[in-house]
Amino acid sequence: MATKVVSRDHGRRRTAVLSHLALSVASLVALFPIVWLVFISLGPDKDDYLHPDRIWSKLSFSNYAFVTEHTKFFTWLGNTALIAGLTCVIGVMFAATTGYAVSRMRFPGYKKLMWVLLVTQMFPIAVLIVPMYQILGDLGLIDTYGGLILVYCSTAVPYCAWMLKGYFDSIPIEIDEAGRVDGLTPFGTFFRLILPLARPGLAVAAFYTCLTAWGEVAFASTFMLDDGKYTLAVGLFSFVSQHDAQWNYMAATAVLIAIPVSAVFYLVQKHLVTGMTAGATKG
Repeated sequence: MATKVVSRDHGRRRTAVLSHLALSVASLVALFPIVWLVFISLGPDKDDYLHPDRIWSKLSFSNYAFVTEHTKFFTWLGNTALIAGLTCVIGVMFAATTGYAVSRMRFPGYKKLMWVLLVTQMFPIAVLIVPMYQILGDLGLIDTYGGLILVYCSTAVPYCAWMLKGYFDSIPIEIDEAGRVDGLTPFGTFFRLILPLARPGLAVAAFYTCLTAWGEVAFASTFMLDDGKYTLAVGLFSFVSQHDAQWNYMAATAVLIAIPVSAVFYLVQKHLVTGMTAGATKG
């Protein structure tokens, strides 16, 4: 019996060691591109990425100084923050009301509605750009923040509605019934009782929606024509021309773009983990 116990403990330790080793390797693989990008951004010359061994002797923050002082970086940052913030608020609002309606109400076509939302996610961006450009042109929304926010909401809301529907399914329906007994309207029940309980799910939806708008390139580069209205992701490509590419400035800009998103992720990570696990195990 003692031999079996020792053998079992040895097997568990070996499994734990192998698991930690595998996770360590996976972490290194995931972190290497980020570390490499930061390292390249510290090379003052645009060709330093071809000779990374030479960067050690001339580490400098000159690329960051150039990006912040001699480009429209802060204008791009303000544009991106505005667009991402409004996309987040509007997108989560529509996704939450849609997900709650489908979760709690049985109206004609509610199943078809969710399938339609799912089908919209199957089209690649390249297929959507031309018809969306035509629609925005007819509405006079080309080169406007409102047009880009509308486009981002149309891509983020379907996924978030599906996700929040699953989260609302995990909230007991007795809470809705208690709200009606207390005299609350359906909207009152939703806003006063359900939304506070769904904060983890809303955090996941908000982060996804914000991230979608923060780093998107194809729509922004097509629909925004004035460089004063560029987002960060589009401004990043201003360092690339037909015959030249300033990789050092691109690397520095990419690092600066990632900092706000990383900070937001750090602040809401607890809600993100709770929201994702609850949506995956219930509903």
